[in-house]
Amino acid sequence: MELKGKLDKVIEAHAQVRKNLSREENVRNVIERKEALVSECGALVIWTPVESTGRAPLDSLIVRKSGSEDNIDWDSPNNIGIDSETFEMLWEDALKVCENKDNLYVTDRTVGADPSYALPVRTISDKAVTSLFTLNMFRPVPDNIGSSLFAEREFTLLVLPYDKIDSSRYEGRLRKLPDGKTSDMAIIIDFDQRLGLVYGSAYCGSVKKLIFTVMNYYLPFEDILPIHCSANETEKGDLSLFLGLSGTGKTTLSADVNRALLGDDEHGWSNNGVANFENGCYAKLIDLDPAKEPEIFHAVFHKDEYLKHGAIVENAMMYPDGTFDLFDERMTPNSRASYPLTSLRNIKPSSTGNHPKTILFLTADANGVLPPVSRLDRYQAMLWFLMGYTSKLAGTETGIVDPVSTFSRFFGQPFMACLPHLYADLLGRKLDVHKTKVYLINTGWSGGPFGEGERMDIMLTRKMVDAALDGHLETVEYRKDNLFHLEVPLSCPGVPSEILNPENTWKDKDAYRVRAEKLAGDFSAHFDKAYGNKNIDKMVSSQCPGK
Repeated sequence: MELKGKLDKVIEAHAQVRKNLSREENVRNVIERKEALVSECGALVIWTPVESTGRAPLDSLIVRKSGSEDNIDWDSPNNIGIDSETFEMLWEDALKVCENKDNLYVTDRTVGADPSYALPVRTISDKAVTSLFTLNMFRPVPDNIGSSLFAEREFTLLVLPYDKIDSSRYEGRLRKLPDGKTSDMAIIIDFDQRLGLVYGSAYCGSVKKLIFTVMNYYLPFEDILPIHCSANETEKGDLSLFLGLSGTGKTTLSADVNRALLGDDEHGWSNNGVANFENGCYAKLIDLDPAKEPEIFHAVFHKDEYLKHGAIVENAMMYPDGTFDLFDERMTPNSRASYPLTSLRNIKPSSTGNHPKTILFLTADANGVLPPVSRLDRYQAMLWFLMGYTSKLAGTETGIVDPVSTFSRFFGQPFMACLPHLYADLLGRKLDVHKTKVYLINTGWSGGPFGEGERMDIMLTRKMVDAALDGHLETVEYRKDNLFHLEVPLSCPGVPSEILNPENTWKDKDAYRVRAEKLAGDFSAHFDKAYGNKNIDKMVSSQCPGK
């Protein structure tokens, strides 16, 4: 019998299966089973074991199968293979665990706001809080789900967050830890059998990111581009996408009172336009300031009855009176909150929109050498999409003295399993068809590197973003930056012209050129390592800085 069929039999035979509970029933189960506490504002609060305070990238695995393995870039450090036999062993072990659980929770949801490609996802877990998380993050099944191209291709996710693998059975099969023991945790995707397994990870993000990876794998073969981005639009329907790694300002810049939010993290760009994958948000809480991020703060900490509140706060510091200290990172700097999109005050309820008029790639260049705003043509956009550049700052990690160049393909490397040309080429085709404008916004340093220069003023960055989104940057003159292969505007409304050329802001021009050449060299070296043996268009590779 196939693996999914075996799971179905376990569910059918189980005495206490709680299927598709309402939100209030689900919350009541969470509290009655003491899986969470209720905070002063009504949000639920959970704490996970130390190994589950973040993703487990080295234990996130993909089953190697003949049907899918030729589509996957196994040279990417995040695509770690596991053989079918080991996955089947783990699945069988997980089913035995399920048989002995007091309760099983089943939710039937979808991923994707566009019903034409909404992916049905059935999640099975022994924890009510996992079930509630899927209500927050995955979408209700639409009435016309039968018209989805995935209607008959449901994905099944089995989640056992607090049960550990009997690692003695998996020596030589699962990862060996630094102490010589075998890992007792695994997050696994079988693209061919359409199965996912979260075994031993209580981090809610393991569920979210597994399904995001699933969508990122399936969609390119349907001519749909999955994008790790925020999306918002004007009242006229002009839609913009914001792509950027942590610390680049993606959340801040996409939160705009004049633009309705479709979603803050995961979207698909199909022939119909752009659609959010999710039903909610999974926001970082550390140092969350209500003055700077009022929408997120309100969504998580507004007061309501706990049965109706909707937010799940994960691994934040809470005092006995139910209030929080979001600046305390002793447990983890990766505290999180899951909440429905409806907790935000300026959203587009359908979570779908037109084809993007503008795409912004955000980077925080701590070297201080990239222009604060640049225009990208088709091939430049494909190149910067491939590279997903930002900087790690000195002081953020032990041993980092100077800024370190960080590259995360498509601004979401751990979750983009396919061969890179499948994503880059699809972006290029869509840019051609829809005449979408692409800009690179540097929210990083000016006048010198981190420690010498200053961070770009957020108000000036907003003026550059507004000029890009409003079309004002289409009418100004540009110069060519031959080192980074960028088109740099000579003027921008509301922005001093001298700061548009980063060299002007450095006192020591020779030091600027040395630093710029070093960064360009970092680009060139990373491109050769990551994509030198991949099927990347030569017109794209020619736009790599340093080449």
